[in-house]
This record gives sequence, structure tokens and C-alpha cells, in this order.
Amino acid sequence: MTEFLAEVIGTMILIIFGAGVVAGIALKDSKAENGGWIVVTIAWGLAVTMGVYAVGNFSGAHLNPAVTLGFAAVGDFPWSKVPVYILAQMIGAIIGAAIVFFNYLPHWERTKDQETKLGVFATIPAVRKPFSNLVSEIIGTFVLVMGLLFIGANEFTEGLNPLIVGALILAIGLSLGGPTGYAINPARDLGPRIAHALLPIPGKGSSDWSYAWVPIVGPIFGGIYGAVFYKAMFLGEFNLLFWALSAIFLLVLFGAASVELRKGSTVADKLEQKIVS
Repeated sequence: MTEFLAEVIGTMILIIFGAGVVAGIALKDSKAENGGWIVVTIAWGLAVTMGVYAVGNFSGAHLNPAVTLGFAAVGDFPWSKVPVYILAQMIGAIIGAAIVFFNYLPHWERTKDQETKLGVFATIPAVRKPFSNLVSEIIGTFVLVMGLLFIGANEFTEGLNPLIVGALILAIGLSLGGPTGYAINPARDLGPRIAHALLPIPGKGSSDWSYAWVPIVGPIFGGIYGAVFYKAMFLGEFNLLFWALSAIFLLVLFGAASVELRKGSTVADKLEQKIVS
């Protein structure tokens, strides 16, 4: 199996299980309907585990452009292979999403809410604040890529590594996934979002392209920064890229916080004025 095909198949498996569980708990009259967040996060963790088991020996099972770019940024992966891997991941994600569509064919018509249907394919923030949503995606992917590197630095019983990686995904979902649905993977969001736009889903509505940049930009920045941070803090490899990304990250954090705090102060001031009047 070629590396290209491995990344296609591995990412397809990831999306079949990941988007599949969202469809199961969200779509009307599914036996898994209303399964809840714990079910979703466990299934996504297992989705990554199965994808890694399937193709890890062939391509390293990146299954995520943020991982590919992060590894390349610190010299752990050749830049010449980056376009091939990302293209394969996108194709696999689109195919996986299409398979989920066919698996749940009778349920699209029964599900009337358009956002619910979109949520099977793409991430939708719990509170739509793009700047804050961007921060959440950066943090989640930062932890993911840094975690992959520190997991890889340890020795495990043969065959156990994919389970540990799945546990990392589970932990991220449970702890950090609430604000945005934790895309932490541009292909995971963009590929199925494209599938949503192309597939003949009854009453599907908009694919919400105005938000699509957040689960692309956030994971890419977070993935690269996570890899650079690991090299600096764990291995002592400080460089200009580390300091530049750290400065940008702090600006984004403080920018998002200032926007939210200023809005909160404005609301409080208006409420106080109303009470006084």
C-alpha cells in the first residue's frame, strides 16, 4: 500500500466512525438518538485508534493536515510529502462522510433541523464567537500534536501505541471539546463540509462556509505550535519560530479575552444603568 492510499483509507475510517457516531446520536429515529457527549468523545477516540491501527505501518497514520504540518515544521517529516498527505487526507474525509450519508439514508428526511444535519458533517460552535472559537481550536490541536510527540517519546508494549493516541483524543474531547466540537483537524471538518455541500441531503440548508475558516486556521496554527513547543520545552530546541509563534499565540489569547471581557462589561454597564433609571 502506498502512503497516499494509506492516508486516504485511514482518514476515511476516522470519519466513518467519527461522523457516524454524531449521526447516530443526532439524527431522528436513530436507535442511538440522544446518546450524548460521552458517547461522541469515546467513539472519536476509537475512530482515531482504528485509523492508526489500519495504516500506521504504511504512512505513520497522520490522518490530519495539522499533524503533517506540525511534524514537517520541526523536521520530523519531509516537506516534499506534505501536499500528497494533505490531499489524501481530504479525499479520505470526503469519502468517509459520503459513506455515513448512505448509512443513515432514511434518517435525513425524518430530521427536520438543518443545523443538526450539518453537525453530522462539520463542527458547529456551541457559542458562535469566531475569535474565541479560534482559540479553542488552537489549544485543542496544540495539545494533540504535543501529545503525539510526547507519547512517541515513550516505549509501549507492541501494538499499544494507537490505544494511547485514542485516549489522548478522548481526553481532548472531554476536557476541551465543548466550545467548538473540537475539529482539531482541518480535513475532519473541511472534507465532510464539502461532502455536505455536494450530497443530495433532503432539506440540508447551508454548509456554513462563513465559519469554515476557524477549524482550518486554528488547527494548523495549533498543530505547528504544539510541535515547536514540544521541541523547545522537552528537547531544548529553542529557535526564532518558537518565539514568533509564542508571541502570536499570546496576542490571540489576549485579543479574544479582551473582546469577551469588554462585551461582558458593556452588558453589565447597561444593566446597571437600567436598574438605576
